[in-house]
Amino acid sequence: MFETEKPRSLMSGLLIAAMMAAILVLNTSVLRAEESAVPAGTVITSQNWQQYKQYMPDGMVAMFAGTVYWKFPQDIQFEVGPTQHYAPPKPYLDNTEKYSRQVNIINLPNGGHSITGYVAGLPFPNPSEPLKGWKLLVDNWYTYVPYNLCTAGWYFMFEDRLHNISHDTGVIVYRRLSFISDVGSPINDPKAQGVDYAEFLQLITPEQARYTTELTLYYTNPAKAEDQFLFIPSLRRSLRVSSQARCSPLFGSDYTYDDTRTGDFNGGIARFDAAYLGEKDILAFLPEQNDAAFADLNNYYPNLSFPKPALGKWQIRSTWKIDIHRVPSEARGYCYSRRVNYMDKDLYVGVWGDLYDSQGKLWKSTYSPIWNASLPGEGKHMVFGGASTIWDQQAEHLSLTIFENAQDRLMYSQDCSNYHGTDYNNVRKYSSISGLAEILR
Repeated sequence: MFETEKPRSLMSGLLIAAMMAAILVLNTSVLRAEESAVPAGTVITSQNWQQYKQYMPDGMVAMFAGTVYWKFPQDIQFEVGPTQHYAPPKPYLDNTEKYSRQVNIINLPNGGHSITGYVAGLPFPNPSEPLKGWKLLVDNWYTYVPYNLCTAGWYFMFEDRLHNISHDTGVIVYRRLSFISDVGSPINDPKAQGVDYAEFLQLITPEQARYTTELTLYYTNPAKAEDQFLFIPSLRRSLRVSSQARCSPLFGSDYTYDDTRTGDFNGGIARFDAAYLGEKDILAFLPEQNDAAFADLNNYYPNLSFPKPALGKWQIRSTWKIDIHRVPSEARGYCYSRRVNYMDKDLYVGVWGDLYDSQGKLWKSTYSPIWNASLPGEGKHMVFGGASTIWDQQAEHLSLTIFENAQDRLMYSQDCSNYHGTDYNNVRKYSSISGLAEILR
């Protein structure tokens, strides 16, 4: 075991406290706007995109250049807005200042790493070498999320190379049970039982798949492999899914189970390493609105499922670029050789990801849904929401995920306790294996 960073001294603690205090003085989600390298009001098109390619991730450049299957149409437009600065809720900042200095790194037998001493907040508020890339990955894993995210308006659309379209709808309950940083909530839910995070996804349509449910439990010990279960209605029981099946498609989509968390990475921190590739300012989609406009398919470019300007403006975001990959002992047979994640410096979450196959060739690209939401007791903050697309450039498929419709909004935290008369904060029913046994009862 060794300390996470050299500046775990009193001086570093005072520095962290000063940084947090400076943020808290402003006491608002949107701290300030600044002049970006691309002036607000700029419209990026298929005619002028090369002037701005230095601000694009590699996958976006390929889509503009037309060197991949899914490419931008001639009428594509990105409208650039002012660059905003954001802060997480005050409890998360307070927990970062209070607990980050006690986080330590341990080396694992598989050649990976884990952490001890983590309580809540950002584990590494000032990551530096050694292991800077991996520390950023840990920050991404524990970035702020409300303790619950729920919706009965989940819409999943699939499109193949012939532009045949199918779709599913369903329910999502993403529940943080430990390491919580929300007003009025304990850091650890009394019902957590060693679970950090629970993902519940249930299909409502098509009818033949109704009530098919996937539940994944991630543990407070990051070195413990997640448990994954699939409830099959025709069998009236759930099956344990092998931890080796993380590359399996989620409900037949282009997302794998390692792609479906805030910031497009869901693989954990113990089986992965990350190389720090430097800093890069990129175009990222962080809409200020959060309304039913995202459920209107007319607001996406057809045969691409990319957001039109009606859904919001793009920003030039300052990011850390990291190369996420399995540690060598865990890499054999894994689907991706690496995942290049562009991690927002304010939000500690990936806002764009490029995924590469075992030969190092670009395979998929995705952007992450982060939007400005009203959180109960917290005010406006940038959190998981909106809509995202993943483009499979080799299989020539894409999948679009939308998280609400006109009737079924995306809700957070205590607002999930009475969602159309349903208590999605019921831990036993939506965040534990015992709840799967009750689905058809």
